[in-house]
Formats: sequence, C-alpha cells, structure tokens
Amino acid sequence: MANLWVTTFIWAFSFPLIGYYIVGVVDNYFAILFRSCIAFLIFLPFLNLKLKFDLKLKLITIGGLQIGLMSIFYYHSFLYLSVSEVALFTIFTPFYLSLIYDLISCKFKKLYLISITLCIIGAFIIKFESWSLSSLYGFILVQMANICFGAAQAFYKLTCKNLKDNRSNFGYFYLGAVLVSGVSFILFGNFTMLPQNLQNWVVLLYLGVVASGFGYYLWSSGSLMVDSGTLAIMNNAIIPIAILVNAIFWGVDFDMYKMTIGGFLIVLALFLQSKFETFYKNQINFKYNT
Repeated sequence: MANLWVTTFIWAFSFPLIGYYIVGVVDNYFAILFRSCIAFLIFLPFLNLKLKFDLKLKLITIGGLQIGLMSIFYYHSFLYLSVSEVALFTIFTPFYLSLIYDLISCKFKKLYLISITLCIIGAFIIKFESWSLSSLYGFILVQMANICFGAAQAFYKLTCKNLKDNRSNFGYFYLGAVLVSGVSFILFGNFTMLPQNLQNWVVLLYLGVVASGFGYYLWSSGSLMVDSGTLAIMNNAIIPIAILVNAIFWGVDFDMYKMTIGGFLIVLALFLQSKFETFYKNQINFKYNT
C-alpha cells in the first residue's frame, strides 16, 4: 500500500502540470515521447536481456498500452475539458480495472462492486461540476484512457505476479511506451510546438523522471502486493489529493463540504475492501481445508 500512496501524491501534481503548462503549449505527442524516453533511460542500466522473449513482448505491450496509448487519449482530453472535468471523468477507472481483471482471471467477486461503487460515488461528490454536451468528445477520450490504464494494470498484475525482480524487467515496460509514442509523434506530431522555455522543460523532466520513471514503477510494484479490488479503489484516491494540490499550489478553490463527504466514502470503501478481502481469503482457506 505504501508504494500506491507515494505514487498517488506524485501523480496528484500531474493533472495541473499537464493541464496548465503542457497541453496547448507543447505538442502532446512530443510530451508523451519525451517523458517515456526519460523513464526508459532511467531503467535501461537494469535491463534484464536474458528475460524470456514472450515475457519481454508482454511487458512491451503493457507499457505501450498503459503509458503510450493511454497518454495519447488522456492528453488530448484536456483540449476539450477543464482540469477538474478530466479528474472527474477518471472515476470510472476502478470499474474497468476490476471488471477486466475478473474476466481474465475468471474470478468475479461481487462484493468488490460495493466498495468500488462507494469509491466512485465519493470521487464523484468531490469533483462534480456541470458540463455541457460539447464536452462529450472529451468524456469519450478520458474513458478510452481509463480503459487502457485499467486493462494494463490488470494485465501487469496477472503477468508479473511471480516475478522476483521487477526493476530489471521494467525497462521493457517503458520501451513499449517509447515505441507507441515515438510512432505517434512521427505520424501526427506538430514539430513546430516543441518546448520553448525553461518552464516547459522542467515540467517535462518532472513528468519523465518522477511521475513516469518512479511513479509507474512504484505503482506497478505496489499493484502486485494488493488485491485487485484495493488496487481499483486506489485509482480514485488520487482525486482528493489532487484537489488539495490544486488549492495549495495553484489557488483553485474547492468545496470543503464535498471534500469531507467524498473523502469519508473513499476511506469507508478502503475499509470495506479490506473486510471483503479477508472474507474471500477465508472462503478459499475453508474450501482448501475441507
């Protein structure tokens, strides 16, 4: 859980940084490619060249999906939505993650729907704002990003649960992101919208080194240590943290009443999730012992 919480605080800065300093200023495809390359270079010295080819391919595919393709949808959604709306529409990620994980593992756990629904309601209360039908395209983009992110987490958890040294294998994850973002930049990138000042480069370095390099590694490593339901809920824990970051560093107001109610529901969801996990583990032990 510690890895997931640390990453939550790291990623809380990504929403405003991308929305205020990157989108519309720096080409989206270049921004994604740059942060992917930086993250790949960080883990390149640890790369395990002896890893089985099929596992290499799986990790490359997961990275291309979770960082490359997800980021393309995510960055472009800021062109149609505000930072707050993008944050709001990410609340559906837990449903996608849990559903895809259960479908792949053929173990559907009904009780998890209760805690995940509570978490989504809490996040919705915190970040609900009115939006027009013109935002529908942005909403669809965010949902595509959510599906990519949720599916990649599910695939990574199932693929790497028995790996002992994730650090030496994680370079392939970022290699997938580099390949997808590199091809996208070559085909669709605007070469006239490269970073123009120090501020742009500093933000991109933060996104590459901290948010991507360490963030995705900590999150993915943490995902292997928790139940799929807890992982799904933690995807929404970032929303109240991101709001506090927005308020403290960018002076964006928030509704304390909504924050209190929504935050309580998210904490309650995590508490119930721990109880549900214990219940399912006891069921497995009971069947095994009988």
